[in-house]
Amino acid sequence: MSVASVPARSITSDVPSSELRKVILASSLGTVFEWYDFYLYGSLAAIIGRHFFSGAAESAQYLFALLAFAAGFLVRPLGALVFGPLGDLFGRKYTFLITMFVMGIATLGVGFLPSFNAIGVWAPIILIGLRLLQGLALGGEYGGAAIYVAEHSKEGKRGVTTGWIQTTAALGLVLSLVVLLLSQVFSPGADWAAKQAYYGSEWGSWRWPFWLSGLLLIVSIYIRLSLNESPLFKKMKDEGTLSRAPLGEAIGNWPGLRLVLLALFGIMMGQAVTFYCGNFYINTFLQKGAQIDPWWANITMLIAISASVPFYAFFGWLSDKIGRKPVILAGVLAAAIGYFPLFHMIANEANPGLAAAIASSPVTVTADPNDCHFQFDPVGKAKFTSPCDIAKAALAGKGITYLNVAGTAGAASIKIGDTSIDSYDGTAADAKDKGTAFAKSLSDALKAANYPAKAPLAGIDWTLVGLVWLLCMISAITYGPIAATLVEMFPTRYRYSALSLPYHLGNGWFGGLLPATVVAMVAASGDQYYGLWYPVVITSVCFVVGLLFVAETRGKAIDRQEV
Repeated sequence: MSVASVPARSITSDVPSSELRKVILASSLGTVFEWYDFYLYGSLAAIIGRHFFSGAAESAQYLFALLAFAAGFLVRPLGALVFGPLGDLFGRKYTFLITMFVMGIATLGVGFLPSFNAIGVWAPIILIGLRLLQGLALGGEYGGAAIYVAEHSKEGKRGVTTGWIQTTAALGLVLSLVVLLLSQVFSPGADWAAKQAYYGSEWGSWRWPFWLSGLLLIVSIYIRLSLNESPLFKKMKDEGTLSRAPLGEAIGNWPGLRLVLLALFGIMMGQAVTFYCGNFYINTFLQKGAQIDPWWANITMLIAISASVPFYAFFGWLSDKIGRKPVILAGVLAAAIGYFPLFHMIANEANPGLAAAIASSPVTVTADPNDCHFQFDPVGKAKFTSPCDIAKAALAGKGITYLNVAGTAGAASIKIGDTSIDSYDGTAADAKDKGTAFAKSLSDALKAANYPAKAPLAGIDWTLVGLVWLLCMISAITYGPIAATLVEMFPTRYRYSALSLPYHLGNGWFGGLLPATVVAMVAASGDQYYGLWYPVVITSVCFVVGLLFVAETRGKAIDRQEV
């Protein structure tokens, strides 16, 4: 049954500018905190792998850490299903207060969790459980913040006001990088080597940023408690027009489900892979693919991301002027066309010696293809222990491209120039000793073939910063108008439920699984750039679906109760 609409202009035009600024500030600060919590784990994946997955082979620890990171993304749509209806039934404000509290507690838990050496297999189990809680909470957070700001915004300015919410993802990553770098600088020690040793130790300063989230949690909750409920939600509540089954209205009938599917395949999956490729995977590529020292990789990321932050609001503003659809389509098209050349330029700029060594001393892996697995497991339970898996993971972790050659079952070897190194079975009783010997032999052979152990970067390379900034800008183009677009796509009565689902399916699955998927594709193929086909194909499909089937949303009445 159709419900008479309440003109949004008569409601939102009464919101004082001072209150709107407070709404934007409070929502943004709280969301920055949420993203800060979530990105801490991703930025510390290498250290987390060493402490919580030390029961696995050294070459697989980082991959397991990424897979546990991905587990948090897998449950984000479930968080949307849980918290979205709560937001439509009981209000936007109180729902995202709950999600923030859960997120903060889970992050504190990571900071206090003992390592594998202390409590054994319980360490990775509890860690994955905390990651799942983080994912559930984030599944309800974004929708509340975006809707809350949009439902306070004036007509014609919704893109720029919600664009400030879009900046929070980048700001959260910037904050996490700043805190991580400071925790390294202020680690106790007489010199840099001692500081780094303490930073990565069992209870070293890498845990401090997680503990800091407790203070951020208190401040964020205090700020959000001072806010009023969305005027559109209050109007519906006063008139008794709230949906009794918002999730059913969102996906239980074709008009609502059709919009959800169009939002997912025509907008969100493309936006998701551009964000996680340009703001997260690129850091993995710099450290693992180009072998840049983590300190300088993080400095490069910090400068590039910080320089991109204002552009999220700018592209939101631009979508107010020319429309949401052309801005978003321009972003996904730029990704589809530009990723391969940009990543090649980044690798050549960051570590030219590595490219030269690959050309002069090619590497091959000889193994039975049936013994080589696609090293992808979103829940982090699988163990890739065959000689082939260990050999490929070791090379992928060093950023080395290699060729695959068919060999005999149960064995694998790496050939570098004229030197051959036998891999080993990770399940053997003496696997640890064999692993140590294998790592040394591989390192010696690479050194003899003039493969650089690390990139020569020992300062800020502004050309490299500029190239990484271009990746961040592609993310800003697609992400800036997203909040306004999604809010305008769905009716008010079930907006929280409908918006949250495609957003977190896109960002949780298509985007969140990108790092682990790309790393696994690289390990399987031997080509450091092969994994880029994942975001390139997704953005290409998104461009076609968005161009042909997604309607422009700018100018739609935000107060409508039906599709």
